[in-house]
Amino acid sequence: MAVFLLLFSVLLFSCFLPRTVVYAQRSFTIRDITLSIEPGPDVRRDINVTLRCRAIVSVSGQEALSREYTIYKDSRPIYTKASSTLEDLLYPLPHSRVSNSGRYKCAINIQGQQMSSRVQKLTVTGLSKPLLHLNKSLVMNGEELTATCTAPNETGSILFYFYEGTKEIVEEQVNSDQVEVKFRLDSEGIHWIHCSYKVFVGGDSLKSNESNSVIVSVKELPFAVVLEIAPQSRIYEGDLVFISCTVSNGSEDPHLSSEDPHLISEETHLYLSQGNKLLSSGHTKVNYSMMALANSPEDFECKLEMGKIKKTTTKTVLVLELFSTPTLTMSPAEVFQKEYLTLTCKSKSYASERLRPEELTYTLDPLQSLLIPKEDGVFFGRVLQYDFNYTCVATARGIVKRSPTLTIRPKVFVSTPKISAVGLVVIGRPFQILCQSDTGSLPINYTLMEDYEPLRTVSVERSSDQAVFTVTISGSEQIKRYMCEAKNSRKEGELSKRLSVAVVEPLTEPTLIAGSAKFPNLPDVSEGDHLYLVCSVKGTPPVTFKWYRVGSELPLYITMSHDTNADYQIPALSKDHSGTYYCEAVNHANNVVRSDPVVIEVRLALWKKSVIGGVCLVALVVSVVLLALRFRSKRGKRQAAAELSVKPSSPESDESLTVSLTHKTEIYNTATDAAPLFNGTEKRLTNRVRYPLTSAAGAATRSQPQCISQRAGHDFLFCIERK
Repeated sequence: MAVFLLLFSVLLFSCFLPRTVVYAQRSFTIRDITLSIEPGPDVRRDINVTLRCRAIVSVSGQEALSREYTIYKDSRPIYTKASSTLEDLLYPLPHSRVSNSGRYKCAINIQGQQMSSRVQKLTVTGLSKPLLHLNKSLVMNGEELTATCTAPNETGSILFYFYEGTKEIVEEQVNSDQVEVKFRLDSEGIHWIHCSYKVFVGGDSLKSNESNSVIVSVKELPFAVVLEIAPQSRIYEGDLVFISCTVSNGSEDPHLSSEDPHLISEETHLYLSQGNKLLSSGHTKVNYSMMALANSPEDFECKLEMGKIKKTTTKTVLVLELFSTPTLTMSPAEVFQKEYLTLTCKSKSYASERLRPEELTYTLDPLQSLLIPKEDGVFFGRVLQYDFNYTCVATARGIVKRSPTLTIRPKVFVSTPKISAVGLVVIGRPFQILCQSDTGSLPINYTLMEDYEPLRTVSVERSSDQAVFTVTISGSEQIKRYMCEAKNSRKEGELSKRLSVAVVEPLTEPTLIAGSAKFPNLPDVSEGDHLYLVCSVKGTPPVTFKWYRVGSELPLYITMSHDTNADYQIPALSKDHSGTYYCEAVNHANNVVRSDPVVIEVRLALWKKSVIGGVCLVALVVSVVLLALRFRSKRGKRQAAAELSVKPSSPESDESLTVSLTHKTEIYNTATDAAPLFNGTEKRLTNRVRYPLTSAAGAATRSQPQCISQRAGHDFLFCIERK
């Protein structure tokens, strides 16, 4: 039941909706589109050309699709057509013209899908010959002509030209094949008129041949324009000149009376002018009077205007000068502020037959100038401190002439120059000296002097120039010898002060001294000492010092000193500081100097030497003790061997005698009478002698030792003890 109600509601709702026709979506594809030019892309004019646009479309079903074709020329659409057939689109160009030349393509649009063909170029050559037509072949001078030039069947933008012989008269551009223009021929006689045209195709243009020539005869008007000037000759400035302009009607002209009767009935106008200035006007006659002036700007002209016809006549009037234009000169040619000058105002020539010299007067303009007139045309006074303009005014018989303006620019005396050095001054190197004054008119001559002896002169003619001199000094005191002189006038030049500037002496004689606090000049130092490496040079401080150790490219220490020496200290030396050292120095002269290398040998410290000495001494003492002990051991054995054993003569006695020596006297060997051997240092007896004793003697000394003094006076005793 629920399903039935749902279907019923859907059907009921569809009854109230607008009727909609649903077509099955058809599928298609545009495979290709081409444009061809028939009979070909290059044709002569008047050939019928057809543009064929062919589209290949694949479609499902039998019903034809609606196609929209568009033809483009030079990227602009020129033709659009909708079609439902499968036939090609044809766009004809009948009787093709040069204007049809261009780049063509076609495009197709089917339900929003588009495709364009490749561009094809059409070139049409050949222009038709223009045709010229004039409305009249006989006209009066100044009468208007109407000319029509036609480019048969040509299309596009066309520019037409009209010529009188080789002279172009008028040109006009239109978008049709025909143009009409109006013009006048001003001179009488026979005139040949022709025309031509130019067609614009894209960015190019093609010009046609010349048209047919049409002959036009121009006749003089029957009215003569007469211009009269009196007097006719020898007219001077100031003379009154009378000028008359009239129209003279000669014998009747049959052609004028029969063909153009309106010309004689129209109102005539006469105009008298000189250059751009209109002097007077009238109908049939004009009179005018004026004062003659020399060097008039233009000739006199009388002009007749009668309707569309115009005729003129001109005359030149030669006016002689009554006096020439004055000139104003200055003396002297150059002046300085507050100096005196003379201005002279004169006219070089005057008409003596018309003018007396006293009639010609001269004045200065402005009148409030401080110059005083001395004689006719001569003025004298002091120069102002600033520029001033003067004009000379010459006057005679009402004629006023002004000279060209003379500008007096008083020059300024040069001030005391200042002398300075450009950049750094280094002994032995070229440097520049600048001489310059704060004030002074150009040109200024600057002379560099050394102790008042001129060396060289430079002329400064522009404000941007400078007086620069290049010199070289060999010592610092030489810099004070230079001065400069500035001069721009006839008077003596101004002298500057002597040049005072810091002079840099290049560094020389670099020396490196090494030592300690106890021994400043000894490079042999011991461990723990405070080493001083003193680098000294000769030259101008400040100096930058660098210390190096051979084997290392980087400096050990760098310092700048305002003295010519500096030191590098190494506290608490060790054996590792032993090596070869040197120093380098440089100042503002930028010449780097290097000292000779110094070899530093760090020796052992004193306490280490003492310890080593003590150890050696102890070792020596121990060695001596050991040797002494060994010696005593050997001596004891020898003493035991030297003891004498004396036995009694009777064999039954076992007593013995002992012989000993005391340090009382020298002992001589009784047997050999040989001197005893002593140690030279300690005087110790070294030779021992064993004496055999008789038993009788031994019996006599049995109880106590008996000592025998050998060689009285000596300290040794010979004692025998019985045991």
